[in-house]
Amino acid sequence: QVQLVESGGGLVQTGDSLRLSCAASGRTFSRYAMGWFRQAPGKERKLVAAISGSGSRTYYEDSVKGRFTISRDTVKNTLYLQVNSLKPEDTAVYYCAATDNDWLAGPYDYWGQGTQVTVSS
Repeated sequence: QVQLVESGGGLVQTGDSLRLSCAASGRTFSRYAMGWFRQAPGKERKLVAAISGSGSRTYYEDSVKGRFTISRDTVKNTLYLQVNSLKPEDTAVYYCAATDNDWLAGPYDYWGQGTQVTVSS
């Protein structure tokens, strides 16, 4: 059974940084693309960053380029999202997700429960 468990969210101030983690279990994830989505209140869930199984390919949504960095540790089966220079508009629930292929665009078939990131101005 595939499980994704996020951690690392919290309440921070504008300009602060956080590192989100996603512990994966239930299979070997190093062959599959994984990503981070976020959903703000009243808005659709949106992919903000993705990484290929090998880590050689990445994707970032325009609003987070230069501020967010996605990475993965295949030994620990853990996905990370380093989020820097946080802005109030980054406030959202952040979800870890995994594919059954190596396509950054998905589809994403496995989801974590989400971790809340709140950025105060």
